[in-house]
Amino acid sequence: MPKKKNIEWKTPRRVFLVFLFLILVLFARYCYIALSPTINGRNMKVFAANRNTVSRVLTAKRGNIYDMSGNVLAQNVSSYTLIAYLDENRSTKTQINHVKDIDKTAKELAKVLETDEEYLKKRLEKGKEEDKYQIEFGSIGKNITELKKSEIEKLNLPGIDFEESYQRYYPNGDFASYILGYAKTNEYIDKNGNLTSSIDGELGIEAKFDEDLKGTDGYLMYQQDRFGYKIPDTKEERIDALDGKDIYLTIDSSIQRFAETEVKNMQSKYEPEWTMLAVMDAKTGDILASASTPSFNPNLRDIKSYENPLVSNAFEPGSTMKIYTYMCAIEKGTYKGDETFKSGSIEVADAVIRDWNNTGWGTITYDKGFEYSSNVGVSSMINHFIDKDELKDCFRKYGFGSTTGIELSREVAGNLGFQYPVEVANAAFGQGITTTPIQHLKALSIIANDGIAITPHIVSKIVDPNNNKTIYERKVEKSGKLVKQTTIDKIKELMDNVINSEDTVATGRRYHIDGFNIIGKTGTSQIYDEKRGGYLKGSNDYIYSFAGMYPKENPEIIIYAAIKKPNVGATYTLSDSVNAIMKNIAKYKNMFEEVTKNNSSVTSLKLNSYINQKVGDVKSILEKEGIKVTVIGNGDKIINQYPNKGETVLSYDRVFLITNEGKGKMPDLKGYSRSEAIYLMKTLGYDYELEGYGYVIDQSIKAGEEVKNSKIKITLSQN
Repeated sequence: MPKKKNIEWKTPRRVFLVFLFLILVLFARYCYIALSPTINGRNMKVFAANRNTVSRVLTAKRGNIYDMSGNVLAQNVSSYTLIAYLDENRSTKTQINHVKDIDKTAKELAKVLETDEEYLKKRLEKGKEEDKYQIEFGSIGKNITELKKSEIEKLNLPGIDFEESYQRYYPNGDFASYILGYAKTNEYIDKNGNLTSSIDGELGIEAKFDEDLKGTDGYLMYQQDRFGYKIPDTKEERIDALDGKDIYLTIDSSIQRFAETEVKNMQSKYEPEWTMLAVMDAKTGDILASASTPSFNPNLRDIKSYENPLVSNAFEPGSTMKIYTYMCAIEKGTYKGDETFKSGSIEVADAVIRDWNNTGWGTITYDKGFEYSSNVGVSSMINHFIDKDELKDCFRKYGFGSTTGIELSREVAGNLGFQYPVEVANAAFGQGITTTPIQHLKALSIIANDGIAITPHIVSKIVDPNNNKTIYERKVEKSGKLVKQTTIDKIKELMDNVINSEDTVATGRRYHIDGFNIIGKTGTSQIYDEKRGGYLKGSNDYIYSFAGMYPKENPEIIIYAAIKKPNVGATYTLSDSVNAIMKNIAKYKNMFEEVTKNNSSVTSLKLNSYINQKVGDVKSILEKEGIKVTVIGNGDKIINQYPNKGETVLSYDRVFLITNEGKGKMPDLKGYSRSEAIYLMKTLGYDYELEGYGYVIDQSIKAGEEVKNSKIKITLSQN
């Protein structure tokens, strides 16, 4: 029988060898991956760490801005974004850490957020459907206040949490807003691809010192698990943030409030295009106040103009420049104040220059020309006492045509581009050139400091809160002697005559206050029409200004004020407000010793509380001190008073004593100022309407008559 032949099936062997080869390749690849630090040019240790490493920015707190006394003017406040964790893996058997009950959560949150419950419910349900780890609630859940956050936390809703952020906040609203400027929160993508935010300064001190205020961010790096929790016992790398520096301004909040009140009063009375009022310490250069209209609230950023009137508004100054033209001629030694000229008009090249009243005052001295603010007089001084180049050199020496260097952004230098004879004559009385209010304050400091200019400052000091060290402190910066003492004495005399002369033509008599020894100069300038060329011709198309200081012998306070296109078109639009702030500053800074020393007829008294005292006794005490007293009503006891306890009054101030039978009958208001009339009507609760400005000349209900429910019409006049 033939032997059976063995048949070998080679297929399984081949398959086995193929699989063995693949397994060996995979094993080799595994060994390579496990043992090699770099795969395909990528460091695997770093790659693995990055997949689980969280890098978080530790945001530096933006520095605060304070006034000179340490009152907060700008600060960061916390705000919160509401978030809801939806991933069930965050919870454990013993604690719920995610939103489990959507209906209850939406219902409770809606009550606190004052929003639609269904909207919140839909957001939560949609997040669940999309298997999201966490969600936010749109604009409804952003900018949550500390109070709202506390209310939500008290609900003890599982899975509800907050992310903290900061906003810039200005507690006083529309207050020194062009000085402070504003900062706002901007969002951006950081280097790690994360959406983050920062508070950036965009105007004023906030912009100028943005880097100082920002500080330096830190960071935190740690390992996290797949649920976002930090892995215990893993390395953490942390560099703490360095908070931004705190800036203390030279602004005195009390004086700033005086200024804010007065510019708003002017805006209300005269409806100008703009007003501005600035106050400087004559000895240090500290800007104590700077207020203007229109203004804005930095919290709302309702901004109409981005230019700070103090440093960025260059306009033709008008006759306040006569101070410096005269000072230049006096300093040269050629000026002769008792020499005469014919006022009214003068021909210069092919133009005619006229005095502000068009007719002049006949032949007068140059000293009188300053007192009367004669354009003809100051124009006649050119090529008689000084020439074009000397005038320009003087203006530049006094600080015009260049920036002062004050710590504010966008300061402009103005323009002194006069060349031809008529341009020179116009420049001598402040037309055809442009200056800024801050330049006037600096130039006036030359007169206040016997020929030495003081550099203006708005920043008092900068403090690093991380170590509490002062890294900058304002120093009083003085120029060399720019003007001789004899020149200063003469220009003070001329400025004194403008305010305190008994001559009724003197242009600054409305700024006279008994005992204050104010010296100054008024200004009226035409407004150049940028679109059509030439000057505007309307009856109120002017900028009125005042530059002054007090007290004369040793000035402490310098004031510059201006108003553009008031509805009445008259120079007196500034005087009430400037006088009011000068009085308020004097009271606040206790300058009465100087006031009473300079004028024996002026007395001062710090008021006590006279409530519940007998009218006759109090009236006798006040009148004995020389204080004017107005008693309202026929009662025998005082139930209210104005001014209040602790305030200081001078003998020309009016003290109101309201008696227990003060209501019902109309008091005699004739001679009262606008503010006095308003105070009294509000105190008595009467309905009233004011017409005109200045002092009361008539009232619709006569003194002593029953008021009942009638509206009282009160008529005022400047004359």
